Amino acid sequence: MDQFLQHLLNAVMLGGTYALLGIGLTLIFGIMRVVNFAHGELYAFGAYTVYLVVAALGINFFLGLVVAIIAGALLGAVIELVLLRPMRGADIDTVMLVMIGAWIVMQNTELLIWGGVAKAIVTPFSDAPLVIGPVSISWLRVFVLAAALLLIVTTYVLIHRTKLGKAMRATFQDADTAALMGVNIKGIFTATFAIGSALAAAAGALLGPVFLVTPTMGDLASLKAFAIVGLGNITGATLGGFILAFVEEIGAGYISSGYRDAMGFLIIIIVLLFKPTGLFARAERVG
Repeated sequence: MDQFLQHLLNAVMLGGTYALLGIGLTLIFGIMRVVNFAHGELYAFGAYTVYLVVAALGINFFLGLVVAIIAGALLGAVIELVLLRPMRGADIDTVMLVMIGAWIVMQNTELLIWGGVAKAIVTPFSDAPLVIGPVSISWLRVFVLAAALLLIVTTYVLIHRTKLGKAMRATFQDADTAALMGVNIKGIFTATFAIGSALAAAAGALLGPVFLVTPTMGDLASLKAFAIVGLGNITGATLGGFILAFVEEIGAGYISSGYRDAMGFLIIIIVLLFKPTGLFARAERVG
């Protein structure tokens, strides 16, 4: 039981960041109908931004997280304006190839700048873990979970309680009608991609200090984000992130660490077989 509780605690921490990845990609695909293959590289970009701010520039770690999120949003806006806006109306295959190209360029740029050696991000948290009964968790992981939950709640509030969120949901339902009602569709697309990119960068910035930062760290993260998107809307993506993390932890703990990723994708396949529209999927709304 103690071992199970430890795995559960680890899964909750990891699930929050998975949810951020899934929500960001869900927003982009749901509103813009863009298959963003560069999503994983935005995740890696967030991690490298924190490393740059903390290790290279010697700036406060917490400020580095804020910088990473803002930088992710700005990079996302640039990608939408430069690559996606000129492709508006193009067939999905062409857009997919453009995003695959963006993924390759971003990953090789990171490799060129930082090299292939993994980087470690130093944090101000104590090495002594927080002990709660029979389980323990590092203070860094506690912070990661708290920050991820805060960002998830903030995203929900943005989508459901703000004018921008209302315009995004209207665009998701019917872009043409939304445009007739005065919604700036181009601006909504840019904002959507920026928000989704910021969430991916936030996930990378939070998990970068927990693990090591490498140019290819976004590849597996991107696959997991696509798997989570298959679970439906924002609610499904949030729950899917925690489900994926839980199954990975249980698989690694009780079967083999080598099956960690395989177990996660297996549960996604099972869910899609029995509920192909996704968990909590609703055709009429984003969230």
